[in-house]
Formats: sequence, structure tokens, C-alpha cells
Amino acid sequence: MHWNSQSLILFCLFILGLGKMKPGHRIAVFRFFSFFGLLFLSNLLISSPAFANPYEYLLDNGLKLIVKQDHRSPVVVTQIWYQAGSIDEVNGVTGVAHVLEHMMFKGTEKVPSGEFSRRIAAAGGRENAFTSYDYTAYYQQLHKRHLPMAMELEADRMNNLILTEEEFAKEIKVVMEERRLRTEDQPRSLLYEKMMATTYQSHPYKNPIIGWMNDLENMSVEDAQEWYDRWYAPNNAILVVVGDVEADEVFKLAQRNYGAIKKHPLLPINARKPQTEPRQLGIKRITVKAPAELPYLIMGYHVPAIKNVTTDWEPYALEVLESILDGHASARLNKSLVREKHIASSASASYSAMARGPSIFFLSAIPSAGKTVTEMEQALRGEIEKIVQQGVTEEELARVKAQVVASHVYQRDSIFSQAMQIGRLESIGLSFRDIDLMLEKLKAVTAEQIRDVAKKYFNDDSLTVAILDPQPLEQKRSAKVSGELRH
Repeated sequence: MHWNSQSLILFCLFILGLGKMKPGHRIAVFRFFSFFGLLFLSNLLISSPAFANPYEYLLDNGLKLIVKQDHRSPVVVTQIWYQAGSIDEVNGVTGVAHVLEHMMFKGTEKVPSGEFSRRIAAAGGRENAFTSYDYTAYYQQLHKRHLPMAMELEADRMNNLILTEEEFAKEIKVVMEERRLRTEDQPRSLLYEKMMATTYQSHPYKNPIIGWMNDLENMSVEDAQEWYDRWYAPNNAILVVVGDVEADEVFKLAQRNYGAIKKHPLLPINARKPQTEPRQLGIKRITVKAPAELPYLIMGYHVPAIKNVTTDWEPYALEVLESILDGHASARLNKSLVREKHIASSASASYSAMARGPSIFFLSAIPSAGKTVTEMEQALRGEIEKIVQQGVTEEELARVKAQVVASHVYQRDSIFSQAMQIGRLESIGLSFRDIDLMLEKLKAVTAEQIRDVAKKYFNDDSLTVAILDPQPLEQKRSAKVSGELRH
């Protein structure tokens, strides 16, 4: 019998709906499906031809190519991931990774400024780029017959980008305006930025991806050129192609377009000097005053990210804990603090297990009218204490695990999401081959492990509390920003 993704989703929704049954019926049905149902789902998840394992190639110059064939529609996604993000910047040039991302659209000798985007649009495709703490990536999604064009354009700018004073002077103004609009004029974004700078004492994650304004104001085209010359190399990149393609043909295309580009003298990320964060020895607090309508609270705890997919277990338990606290209508924070106690108008939890460096588990909330941020902080602490003292129920755990499986099914239905998952794992030093193992590790998390990580990591010695103190709203200045703000 063949099951499609819709069938899997319906099954997951059935598990999620157990909470609406009468207790006696719910327990009987739950006991049958909690184990066998999830085992059944995981087997189905990897049985579809669309979810077949990718093909991996390594060019002589160090470029890694990963191709995943998905023939459901005549579309292809191609992404190039560089293992260089703001984590690799040094003080004084913060934001240069993101600035160079903007400059990558400014042309080569063969392709003038703006022509890259025009050609992709003329082919009916879409393209963009993004910079994170850990990597920088560029992508195109278009009809499969245009893959050769997209790959030729991308390979050209890996090796032949022209950086000029004139283009840099224009683009750095765009980036500074982007910073004003997205951070300085957004009180919650500003609070988050100040919190990260407080939470981390020495790790580069303390610096904003977009950079500090003073560094942007003093950045030169030579800084961007130095970044490009150092990091934009085939042996520091992963090329991911997913869609209606044949793997061997994609390899030939990659060899033709990228094969002649010379490698750079770079260490792989797993061999680079480790950047560790000193242990925090007490609670940190910060208050940010900014024009806003409502107060806002963020609590951040130092926690680990996945470094060894096989032996690590704490990050998986933290991921499940995140889903128990947030992410669905019956999650604890929404149910307890918003719907029942009316302490918060909104409350959320956020955690990423995938990072080159350490991670933070965030709790955030907006107090309800008449409630203070102090009351809000105590309420959030109370929800964590419940986990430590009482744990989670088997039904709650099974419901969250069903959601995890369902989210993986949805993700694999999209060729773009498939490429993103592969590229992100590879860019931080993990492997796309671990995707299914990571899912199995999530499903193996126990209630006791969730209590253990909550007890170990959710304490004041690893906590930073950030509070937005709302000030009277001022007239928002209007600003015209270049369309390149999308990059």
C-alpha cells in the first residue's frame, strides 16, 4: 500500500486530536498508537520516492555538490552555501558578511550590475540571498530547463565579482538604512540585539548579523574585497540542487561551470579555531527604553546545540521541550498564561539546535493589560518549574512527537525546504545523511530527559533577562529604501 504525504498528515492530526477524546477512550487509543503509530509514520516518511537519499559529489577544487532528485514537477532549486557568516567576522568590520551578500548582485565583467536578477526574472524564476551567524547563501528557483543559466551565473560571481567604490558607496547606505528600519526603529528587534550583546561575553554571536552602525559607517570597499577573497571559494561552499533533474547531468553542469575555479588555502570549519563562550556565573539583566506601545520580556538561557548527532541527546530534549511550551494551540505557554490565567497577551518559546556555536533557549511574552513584566517573568519561571517538578505526560509527549513527524512531512513536500535543510546541515559541519537519524533521536526523547535538561539549564546562573520599557511613541520618520533591501 502506498501512502502519500496527505495520508501521513491526517494520521498525525489524528494523534494530535487525542486530547479532545473522553479520558477513557483517549488512554486506550493513545496506548495503541503512541509507539506503533510513530514507528509506522517514520517508515512511511522515508519510503516515498520523492524522499530518496541525495547524491553527493566532490569536485577536485573542493566544491561539494549534493543533488536530490524530485520529479513531481518540472522545477529546480539551486542554492550555493558559503561556510562564512557573521561568526567569522572580527571586531571593527561587523556586518561585512551581509554587506558582501548585497555586493554579490553588483556584477562581473560578463554580467553587469543588476543583470543577474533580470535574467532570472526573465526566465520566470525567483532568487535571493541571506546571511546568518553561521553561513551566507544564494538561491534560484526556476524551470529545470534554465538550470544551466542559473549555475553559470552563480559560478561567474563566485570567481569574478567586481567591487567598485561607486557601487559600494551606494550599497552601504542601503545596508545602513536597512539597519535603521529593521533594528533601530523596531523596539523588539532592538531589545533582542541588546540582549544578545549582553548574553554573550566573548563569542561572536554577541554581534548583530547586520553589523554595528559605527562599523558600517567606517567600512570600506577594501573590507568587502578582503572578505570575498578569503571566503568565496569552491572549497568553502556547498552547492545544493533539488528538483526535476538527473544527478549525473547536474554533476556535469557543476564540473563545467565550477571546475576551473581554484581552491583557497582554507581550513574546513570543523578544523578552525574553536570559539567558546566563558561560563556565565550569575543572572544578567538589561532594560531598553524605546518608543513602543507595550512592554516586552525576553528570557534567554545558555544551552547546547548539536555537535555530535549520534551521541548528543540534550539538544533533542530541548527541541521537544520547545514544542511542549509553544507551537500549537494546546501548548503550555498559550494554554496556561494566555487562555487560562490571562497574564500574557502572547507568550512563546524558541530554540535552535543547529548552530556552529552555542545556543540559547528563549522565552518571551507580552504582559496582559494591568500585568507587569515582573509578574510575567515569574509566570514564565513557574511554567519551567512545573516541568522540573511534575514532568510531562505520555500523551503530551506523543502529541508533540506527532507534530515533529508532521512538520518533517510538510518540509519534504517542498523542494525549497528540502534544499534548505540539506544546505543548513552541511554549512554548520553536520551532514544531510543525518536527517533521518535526527528525526529518530527526537522521537526517542523521554519525559525524564525533558525534566533533566529543564533542571540542568534553566537556572539563574545561565539566564539573561531583557525588558522593553515602552516610551511615548514619536513620529515615525518616512524613508525611501532601495529595492535591494530584499537581499
